[in-house]
Amino acid sequence: MKSETNHKLRIIPLGGMESIGMNITALEYDDSIIVIDCGLSFPGDDMLGIDLVIPDVTYLKENIEKVKGFFITHGHEDHIGALPYILRDINVPVYGTKLTIGIIENKLKEHTNLKAVKKKVVKYGQSINMGHFRVEFIRTNHSIADAAAFAIFTPVGTIVHTGDFKIDYTPVFGDAIDLQRFAELGKKGVLALMCDSTNAIREGFTMSERTVGKTFDTLFAENVSHRIIVATFASNVDRVQQIINTAYKYGRKVVVEGRSMVNIISTASELDYLKIPDGTLIDLDSLKDYPDEKTVLITTGSQGESMAALSRMAAGIHRKVQIKPGDAIILSSSPIPGNEKAVAKIINELSIKGAHVIYSDTHVSGHACKEEIKLIYSLLHPKFAIPVHGEFRHRKSQADLACSLGIPSDHVFMMNSGDVLELDEETAVISGKIHSGSILVDGLGVGDVGNIVLRDRQSLSQNGIIIVVLSLEKHSNELLAGPDIVSRGFVYVRESEDLMEEAREIVCNAVNDCLRRNITDWVRLKTVIRDNLSDYLWKKMKRSPMILPIIMEV
Repeated sequence: MKSETNHKLRIIPLGGMESIGMNITALEYDDSIIVIDCGLSFPGDDMLGIDLVIPDVTYLKENIEKVKGFFITHGHEDHIGALPYILRDINVPVYGTKLTIGIIENKLKEHTNLKAVKKKVVKYGQSINMGHFRVEFIRTNHSIADAAAFAIFTPVGTIVHTGDFKIDYTPVFGDAIDLQRFAELGKKGVLALMCDSTNAIREGFTMSERTVGKTFDTLFAENVSHRIIVATFASNVDRVQQIINTAYKYGRKVVVEGRSMVNIISTASELDYLKIPDGTLIDLDSLKDYPDEKTVLITTGSQGESMAALSRMAAGIHRKVQIKPGDAIILSSSPIPGNEKAVAKIINELSIKGAHVIYSDTHVSGHACKEEIKLIYSLLHPKFAIPVHGEFRHRKSQADLACSLGIPSDHVFMMNSGDVLELDEETAVISGKIHSGSILVDGLGVGDVGNIVLRDRQSLSQNGIIIVVLSLEKHSNELLAGPDIVSRGFVYVRESEDLMEEAREIVCNAVNDCLRRNITDWVRLKTVIRDNLSDYLWKKMKRSPMILPIIMEV
């Protein structure tokens, strides 16, 4: 659907509204579209074999001449991960803060055809003019440095997008959130606020990142005679900084393990967002040269991801690190909703190997709780509220908060991906829907796996497959060879010879019956084979494998 010109601002979330991840929102006015964030999400349990999920940006492709640029709030995968795929079709400039652009550049290097993308580093307080929009970057705090909120000045009023944020008065790196600028914007008038909802169901305030540093200090003091392994999010540079600080204080050498961890730490240290004392960092091969009690490993895998470094250590398949009895393993993160089982499995596997797993009070969130969200609303006094970034329950909790602060319930919009919210100076209404959704990435294939392929994969994983092969003579249509039956994932053939022989007879009789009745159309033949064999196997086994007849002509 091509957009129309009607002198109203249109806010269109293309992802990130039904779940945590895949954040991307388009803002449109007349002939200008700007896009905030461009993230991916990770596949659910039902997406067998899928690596990543990216947003469907058909609407942006259809209006490519209007798209002016991407504005990125911070460098997490759920906000930048889809850029390498989407910039192939929509090659417009990308704007972000220094660390965010550094991480994006690293990411684009892996995709060789994207060297020509224009990337611009923006400082806090700086504004970028884009068509009918002016976008100002405002300092916020999050679990990665250089996070920004946006004040977007439009012909109908100011829109504020918080990005992912918390209010941290004592951040590890950089300054505290610029509450003064939020207050100034509030005084001048804010038309709509798009606010992070991830922790909107939690009471109180989010603790400062520095509190984790004190916890590490205590844990290192308690484990002076053991090797320490810390698993955390690769992108949490401040957390890594605190682990390195504590390791240095206790005279320990640090090894960084896990590809994403190595990439982000090298980018952060090159750009001076991470200060590593000389001689503290060693490579993995040098680990054996130091006693266990003088080493710390910082690794990926705190979410139980199957191929991450910690998971491989727990399963005993890591090539260079074996878990030893007495190892102190600190999980410095909380499970993302849906990952609880995978994290529990890792904890069990590590404990069985004799390690001491520590996972309480070792993490603070990067997202604002209720009181911080209330503070932002109180400073900005928005006319309209649009809760973003979260599952429905998170966004509903923020909607209730907005109403409790005096915003009329008909001024709070619980949007879904694809909804079009049209605003002018006085009114806002959801006026329609555009095509949106998700595209599955499997290996190098983008979008070539859809619902039908996934359904087949689920069927194969649950029921297995039976392949029936037979040969017919070209003119007489006599059965020359077969039917041979090959089974995978259905039964163990060597222990089910009688069953397979009976199945072969069923197919043989079905084929001969068809040939007697002069049914030689292959489509009909295959359908009869499939139906007869399926009925037999269901009666005999109460199972429905996928049946694939193959007919050859000789």
